[in-house]
Amino acid sequence: MILCIETATGVCSAALCDESRVILLKEAEEGKSHASQLTVLINELLDETSVKASSLDAVAVSKGPGSYTGLRIGVSVAKGIAYAAGIPLIGINTLTAMYHGLISMGKMPSEENALLCPMLDARRMEVYNAVFDTKGNIVRDTMAEIIDENSFRSELSAGKVFFFGTGAAKCSEAIKNDNAVFCFDFSLSASYLRIPSQNALKDKRFENTAYFEPYYLKEFIATKPRPLIQEKGEK
Repeated sequence: MILCIETATGVCSAALCDESRVILLKEAEEGKSHASQLTVLINELLDETSVKASSLDAVAVSKGPGSYTGLRIGVSVAKGIAYAAGIPLIGINTLTAMYHGLISMGKMPSEENALLCPMLDARRMEVYNAVFDTKGNIVRDTMAEIIDENSFRSELSAGKVFFFGTGAAKCSEAIKNDNAVFCFDFSLSASYLRIPSQNALKDKRFENTAYFEPYYLKEFIATKPRPLIQEKGEK
C-alpha cells in the first residue's frame, strides 16, 4: 500500500492506493492552504483505514513541475513521513501522473497516432508540458514553454493532440488547429499517482530521502510587493 500526495497546483489531495485500486482519497477545497490541510488529510486517511505509516510500502509525491510553494510543502511532508516511518520515498513527475489520470478517466483517444499533452499553467503565456503517445511513451520531455500560434506545429501536423490540465485554456487561446483537442474538465488528484508509483515500487526506483528536492524546472522568482499608495498629504 502506498500513500500518494498531490500538491503541485491549487489542488491538495492524498490517497491510499494498492496495486489494484484507490482505497481512499481525501481532497481539500481548492484554494485552501496546503500547509494547513495536507497533514490533516493524511491523518484522516490513516485513521479511517486503521493503517500505520510504518506499515506502508512507500510514500509517493508529485514532485513537479508545478507551484513552487505547493511542491515544497508536498515534498517536505512526504520526506518527513518516509524518514520517520522508515519507508521508501517515491517521486513522480506531475505530468506523468496527469497522463495516467486522463487514461483513468476513460478519455483515451481512439486515434492510434494521437498524442497527449498534459500542461500546467506557469505565468503569463508560459506552460509546463510534456508529450506522450497513447501507450505512455514520452515523445517530448518535460519543458517550460511560452505558447504562441506556432507551438506544437510539428506534432499537430502529424495528427490529433489532446491538451489537458490547468494550461489548456491558455493554449486554446493561441493554438487554432483542427487537430488540437482541448480538455477543460481535468483536475489533478493524488489518485493519479497510483500506477506510476506502483511501477516505481516494483522497480525499486526510490529517492534519497535526505537529499530529494522538488522538480521546479525553473528557478523561483520572488516578486516585490507594490508600495502602498500614500493618501494625499500623508507623510
